[in-house]
Amino acid sequence: MEYVYAAMLLHSAEKEIDEDAVSAVLKAAGVDVDAARVKALVASLSGVDIAEAMATAVAAPAAAAPAAAAASADAAPAEEEEEEEEDDGGGFEGLGSLFG
Repeated sequence: MEYVYAAMLLHSAEKEIDEDAVSAVLKAAGVDVDAARVKALVASLSGVDIAEAMATAVAAPAAAAPAAAAASADAAPAEEEEEEEEDDGGGFEGLGSLFG
């Protein structure tokens, strides 16, 4: 996770995100740097608009929360209705089918 944080810090400081810069940030933070992980991070971020990705990541949970709350609110009455339908027969409806 600290590798991603290093890239975000560089982005925030409007610095280029390259292997040397990410490694320097990690070393300054006291992290033992794995050159392969740094290389993979820099390669995966090439061509990515980090500002847009961060805005999308922040907006997605905020938009999902009201939708999830609405979905659970819609589901709750349906469950209660099903329970009420099952209780209407006093619980003996299934026994009648046993005796034909």
